[in-house]
Amino acid sequence: MSNSRTPSATPSATPSAASPVGREPVERRIDVSAGLRTGPLGDLSDFPQWFAEHARRAYTRVRRVPLDGLEGWVTDPDTGDLRHHTGQFFTVHGLRVSNPGAPVPEWSQPIIDQPEIGILGILAAPIDGVLHLLMQAKVEPGNANGLQLSPTVQATRSNYTQVHRGRAVPYLSHFLDIHSRPGVLADVRQSEQGSWFNRKRNRNVVIELPEPVEAIDGFRWLTLGQVHELLGREDTVNMDARTVLSCLPFTGPAGPADGDGFRSALRRSGDPSARSLHSTAEILGWLTERRTGSDLTTRRIPLAKVAGWNRTPERMSHDEDAFFNVIGVRVEAAGREVGGWSQPMIEPVGRGVIAFLVRRIDGVLHVLAHARTEPGFTDVVELGPTVQCVTDSYAHLPPGTLPPFLDEVLGASAERIRFDNALSEEGGRFHHALNRYLIVEASDDVPSDHPAYRWLTLHQLSGLLKHSHYVNIQARSLIACLHSLYSG
Repeated sequence: MSNSRTPSATPSATPSAASPVGREPVERRIDVSAGLRTGPLGDLSDFPQWFAEHARRAYTRVRRVPLDGLEGWVTDPDTGDLRHHTGQFFTVHGLRVSNPGAPVPEWSQPIIDQPEIGILGILAAPIDGVLHLLMQAKVEPGNANGLQLSPTVQATRSNYTQVHRGRAVPYLSHFLDIHSRPGVLADVRQSEQGSWFNRKRNRNVVIELPEPVEAIDGFRWLTLGQVHELLGREDTVNMDARTVLSCLPFTGPAGPADGDGFRSALRRSGDPSARSLHSTAEILGWLTERRTGSDLTTRRIPLAKVAGWNRTPERMSHDEDAFFNVIGVRVEAAGREVGGWSQPMIEPVGRGVIAFLVRRIDGVLHVLAHARTEPGFTDVVELGPTVQCVTDSYAHLPPGTLPPFLDEVLGASAERIRFDNALSEEGGRFHHALNRYLIVEASDDVPSDHPAYRWLTLHQLSGLLKHSHYVNIQARSLIACLHSLYSG
């Protein structure tokens, strides 16, 4: 990339002194950045080469090993639970779930218990007056393609307190004691996958610096528009980056949204002054009713007592070979804080479908969100996508259990599909968890009165994202995908 304003021509070089931020509202600075696919540091024409070169230096070699032979991990002789010998990182135990009235009213399963709260943080800074994000090319053992674009910092507490005795996490100091720092654009604890994690939360943070810091090897300053462009490339932007991006105070382009097209409706959806089908107070009241009316209960049980699952020395799997497996892996890594380790991982059976149906209501795009219960949620119910499922798993469930609107999503004609890409879930705990993410315009046949679903504007969802336990991680990924459609 040609860039005469940096000390070297590499994209990781430190930019020259940045222009002052000025007095523009943060929403406007975010929008300007989102609209630039070519920024002050150039475009993405060299990105594949930069990414590939880093992939040769930063990699993981992952080898399956028996669960009973995981170095550094202990199987409790009384419960069968898997835990690290330090008592840190995470534990795999059993969970018994009761949900009366649901298609499957009771079941038990393995689940990951990781009570510590990690940091998912992105540094932002103005370069020539344009907001840029410092993104990391990071490899995780569960990534199907190895390397992915990640937040500036992506670390569990065990990682950043160096329980593993490895190298320090770069840029971590910017995300410690942030209550005393100016320039915090987002700071909220958000949930993780409630079907695989037991009450797992991470701190999602975006901090704007007055000027950019040096981008060391494996890091790169990008405009938000460039990150959005990469979000449209298959399995490139990781889950942790997507969830942090969704928390940005992003309202879309300023000025009037002329016309009746999809993008104009999307722009109105991000506008706080645009009309919505339901008020936010009505949405909050509906969510409270769904939470109050839920009879879902969970109880921790020994992993050895999980019914319907088979534990062998090699792995733990469902009797019908459905849902997911718990496997063991041995990892050799370059470009990580430590050079090797062993761990259990969850391996899903089949590829999932995760989709939002959207509809233009009085010229404003609305999203059909599902008040979804998952056993690992802290507050029972969170807003999820219209459809969130692995269709292969439903072959083993009673008739009539397929989720509503699945046929509408899978049968959509090409002109109704606004976003369609394969994206991974978190590669630190999940092995090759790849899902198809879609944004689909709903047909006229889709009802508006399903009791577990409501139509919300993007602005309403963004408002809820300022708080914990309202929007699940799959929906947050789709919100980042919707943001990427504002400008392209």
